[in-house]
This record gives sequence, C-alpha cells and structure tokens, in this order.
Amino acid sequence: MHFNYRLSAIAIATLALASQFAYARPSDLQRAEVFDAVSGDVPTQAAKHDPASKIKKAVPGMSSVSDDDVGDSDSFGRNIKWLGLASMNVTLTSDCSDPSLNPGCQVLAPAGAVTAFHFDDLAHVSLPANASHSLMCYWLSPVLNVTYNNPTASNTLGFLRYSPTLTIENPVLNDPSLIDPTTGLPFNGKLITGMTSSERLEQPLPPSTAFTSRTRDSAVCIAGFMSRKQLVETYGLSDALAKEFFKQPTVVRMNIAGTSRYVSEAGLIFGFRIVGD
Repeated sequence: MHFNYRLSAIAIATLALASQFAYARPSDLQRAEVFDAVSGDVPTQAAKHDPASKIKKAVPGMSSVSDDDVGDSDSFGRNIKWLGLASMNVTLTSDCSDPSLNPGCQVLAPAGAVTAFHFDDLAHVSLPANASHSLMCYWLSPVLNVTYNNPTASNTLGFLRYSPTLTIENPVLNDPSLIDPTTGLPFNGKLITGMTSSERLEQPLPPSTAFTSRTRDSAVCIAGFMSRKQLVETYGLSDALAKEFFKQPTVVRMNIAGTSRYVSEAGLIFGFRIVGD
C-alpha cells in the first residue's frame, strides 16, 4: 500500500512537470521542487497500512520492533555515526569576474527583473563502503545575508526563493535495468532527491529603500535523504539491492536552484552534515 502511494506521488509530480513542459520549459527551481515533493525525508501515513510495516525485526539486546511500532525499525536502537561535513556557498551580485566567487556566483538582473540561479555540485561528501547501515540523514544550516533594494518610487515586494537538492551516486544504480521513477529513465549511476528544505523569503519594500537582512536557521533530518526503505518504496529497488546500496561507496553532491527579485547582493552559506546509523 505504501509502495503504491509513494509511486503515485512521484507519478503525479512527474505528470505535473510534463504538463508544464508541454507549454513552456519548466525552470530549474520547478524541477528542484518536483524532487523536493518526492523526497523520502517526510514519512507518509500510508506506511501504517502496509502489511510489511508490521513485520518484527530483532534488535540485539532489545525486544523486536516493527515499522508499525517505531516508524523505522531498520535504524531503531543503532548508534548515530558522523559521516561527513561540507559547505555550499552561493553569491548573488553585480559582478562575478572575481575567481574566488565561482562557481557558485550569479550576476543579478536589473532591479525589478527576476534573477534565476542554478548550481550543481557546489560541494560533496565521498563516503566509503559500509559507511552506514540503512540510513543517511542531514543537518542543513543556511546562513543568509541578503541586501534588498527598491530604487523605484513605488511600494514593491522583494524576495529570495531557493530549493536545495542532493545528487546521490552509488555503483548499485549503474544497472541499466533499474529505472528512476522520477525521470522514467535508467538511473545511470545516480539519483536526485529533495531535502524538504526549500524556503521563500519575502520583504515589503517602500520606495527608495535598501537594507540588509541576516537570517540563520537549521533543517534537521526526519526520515532521511536516503534509506533502505526509501530505495525500495520510492525508487523500486529490491530489498537485496537496497541493502547492497549501503555496502557500496556513495558520493553525495549538493545542488541548488532559486530565484530573486529586488535583491542587490546576497551571500548564502549552506552548512551540511551527514549522519547515519
């Protein structure tokens, strides 16, 4: 039941994307939000109706538990493992000629026009084989310094919108017979998943106004950006292949897409830590 629900969610998101493509090419941000919508990080209630969720699993030194009991019996009772740290930096500015700002630098459009940005692989973590048992979780801590500027004589609304995603590379995904349900194509060694960490910051701007805002927050993993359960229920891998996935080395790459308007300067830092079980 849960398997069908997750695939249905992916199908709906993919069809929505295809529908948009039929009329106009979807933006990088729209594509990122499709991946965000099918991210395995937020568990669904459909799991409660899955007969497999009631299967008890032995936990050394503890009573057997099932997904129906604790939600995630694969990681229950296991110690947390620190698996890596990275930082993704993005600059929105009027001049990206400074080499130190590349590759995550985007020249801003004139005031009033929308600036779109999209960067892949701004940072990565390379994990060895057997780094985690069944789960990879993230802590994402954005530090955002944004200067809003309205040079016009009218009230307006400035905004910054972004959606981070992760590209996961693993040898198990090289099998050409395995199809990624988010694309309808073979995985070709990798998949992209959302982090349920998208944000839209909006700021009312009076005429001839400019000021800088600094925000810092954190998004902490729930069900994980990758898990044995997600590989089976969302991506259609067999249980055996899902277990093999965690026995192989994995590379996690950080991507981001977004838009801004009435922003004259921005420095965005996304601290990223991976933990596992």
